[in-house]
Amino acid sequence: MIKLPNKNFNFTKKSLDLLPLPKAGKRLYVYDIKVRGLELMVTEQGSKSFKVYRKLNDKPIRITLGKYPEMTIEQARHGAQKVIAEFLKGKNPNEEKKKLRAETTLEEQFSFYMNRHSKHNNKTWKSDERDVPRFLGYLFHRKLSAISKHDIQILHEKIRQENGLYQANRLLDRIKAIYNKGIEWGWEGINPAYGVKKFKEKSRERFLHPDELPRFFESLDAEPNDTIRDYVYVSLFTGVRKSNVIAMRWEDIHLERQEWLIPETKNGESLRVHLVDTVLDILQSRLEKYGKKEWVFEGPGVTGHLIEPKAGWKRILDRAGIKDLRLHDLRRTLGSWQAATGANSFMIGRSLGHKSSQSTAVYARLNIDPVRESVEKATQAMLQVVGK
Repeated sequence: MIKLPNKNFNFTKKSLDLLPLPKAGKRLYVYDIKVRGLELMVTEQGSKSFKVYRKLNDKPIRITLGKYPEMTIEQARHGAQKVIAEFLKGKNPNEEKKKLRAETTLEEQFSFYMNRHSKHNNKTWKSDERDVPRFLGYLFHRKLSAISKHDIQILHEKIRQENGLYQANRLLDRIKAIYNKGIEWGWEGINPAYGVKKFKEKSRERFLHPDELPRFFESLDAEPNDTIRDYVYVSLFTGVRKSNVIAMRWEDIHLERQEWLIPETKNGESLRVHLVDTVLDILQSRLEKYGKKEWVFEGPGVTGHLIEPKAGWKRILDRAGIKDLRLHDLRRTLGSWQAATGANSFMIGRSLGHKSSQSTAVYARLNIDPVRESVEKATQAMLQVVGK
């Protein structure tokens, strides 16, 4: 130990290690001459802590930086400079810490978002409930302001590499929405997703081509699960979204009028679907076999209806030897064959329940010779390819 001639000196490891202990019940404070305001407090037990001592509005304030030697002198000086910069802006770092401790975590904000907004306004709220914890769960413990734009950029790139750019962009949209709602509800901060650019997406143009139809229908007819088989046929010949087909209710179907009235679709509007003869035959057959219950396609899950036909869909594609075809591509297939039979964009949009003409622009680029018009003719054109 050394006897200090002055409490102000250049902090070095040697000088701090040799500091004397204060008397019982007292504390020793020494000050660095390189960074004005950086001090080291020594207790009678020998514990040493770096602090910043400044006055704000004539009121003395101490900010604890960390313990020595776990925190090095250079780390303490760097930390002190950051704290002093906050003082110069008129901010009290202790008050900022209190605010941060009281601030909402991402997990809490996500819960608010789901219960106050998503479940009431988003048709895809179940996807929010599933995907956000899956990809953002490791950040749930953090305060909202502790998540930076850099964090979001790194996550966005990671999801693109592991799950694809579409999933990455959808999650970026969700992060923006979660933070925007927090700001709307009173959180004072900056949305870290702002300024993070989406990855450029290409319009998917996959649909069933004429040479694939014979194999597809042969495999579909060979599917032993009649619920899966009928679901795929109805999806193909109505062009309706998956979420609506799996939740198809008998009460919304009018066989005598040959139509299906969907009360609400993804765009928030109702949709009147024309039912072609093939679909009417399927529905009549299911009605005779299973009776008129609530759901057309019943399932064992908690909803009571079919939930996820992925396994059956894979069987159908494997038997047919068809690759890179998604369930949603059935919807595009109907639109494509409508274009092939001469239907205009307005007719395609109306039959598929598109809200804007931009949604149907993709069909004008498909390389199929236009022949005639209407959904019915498009359906017959597909069936004629395989001689049905």
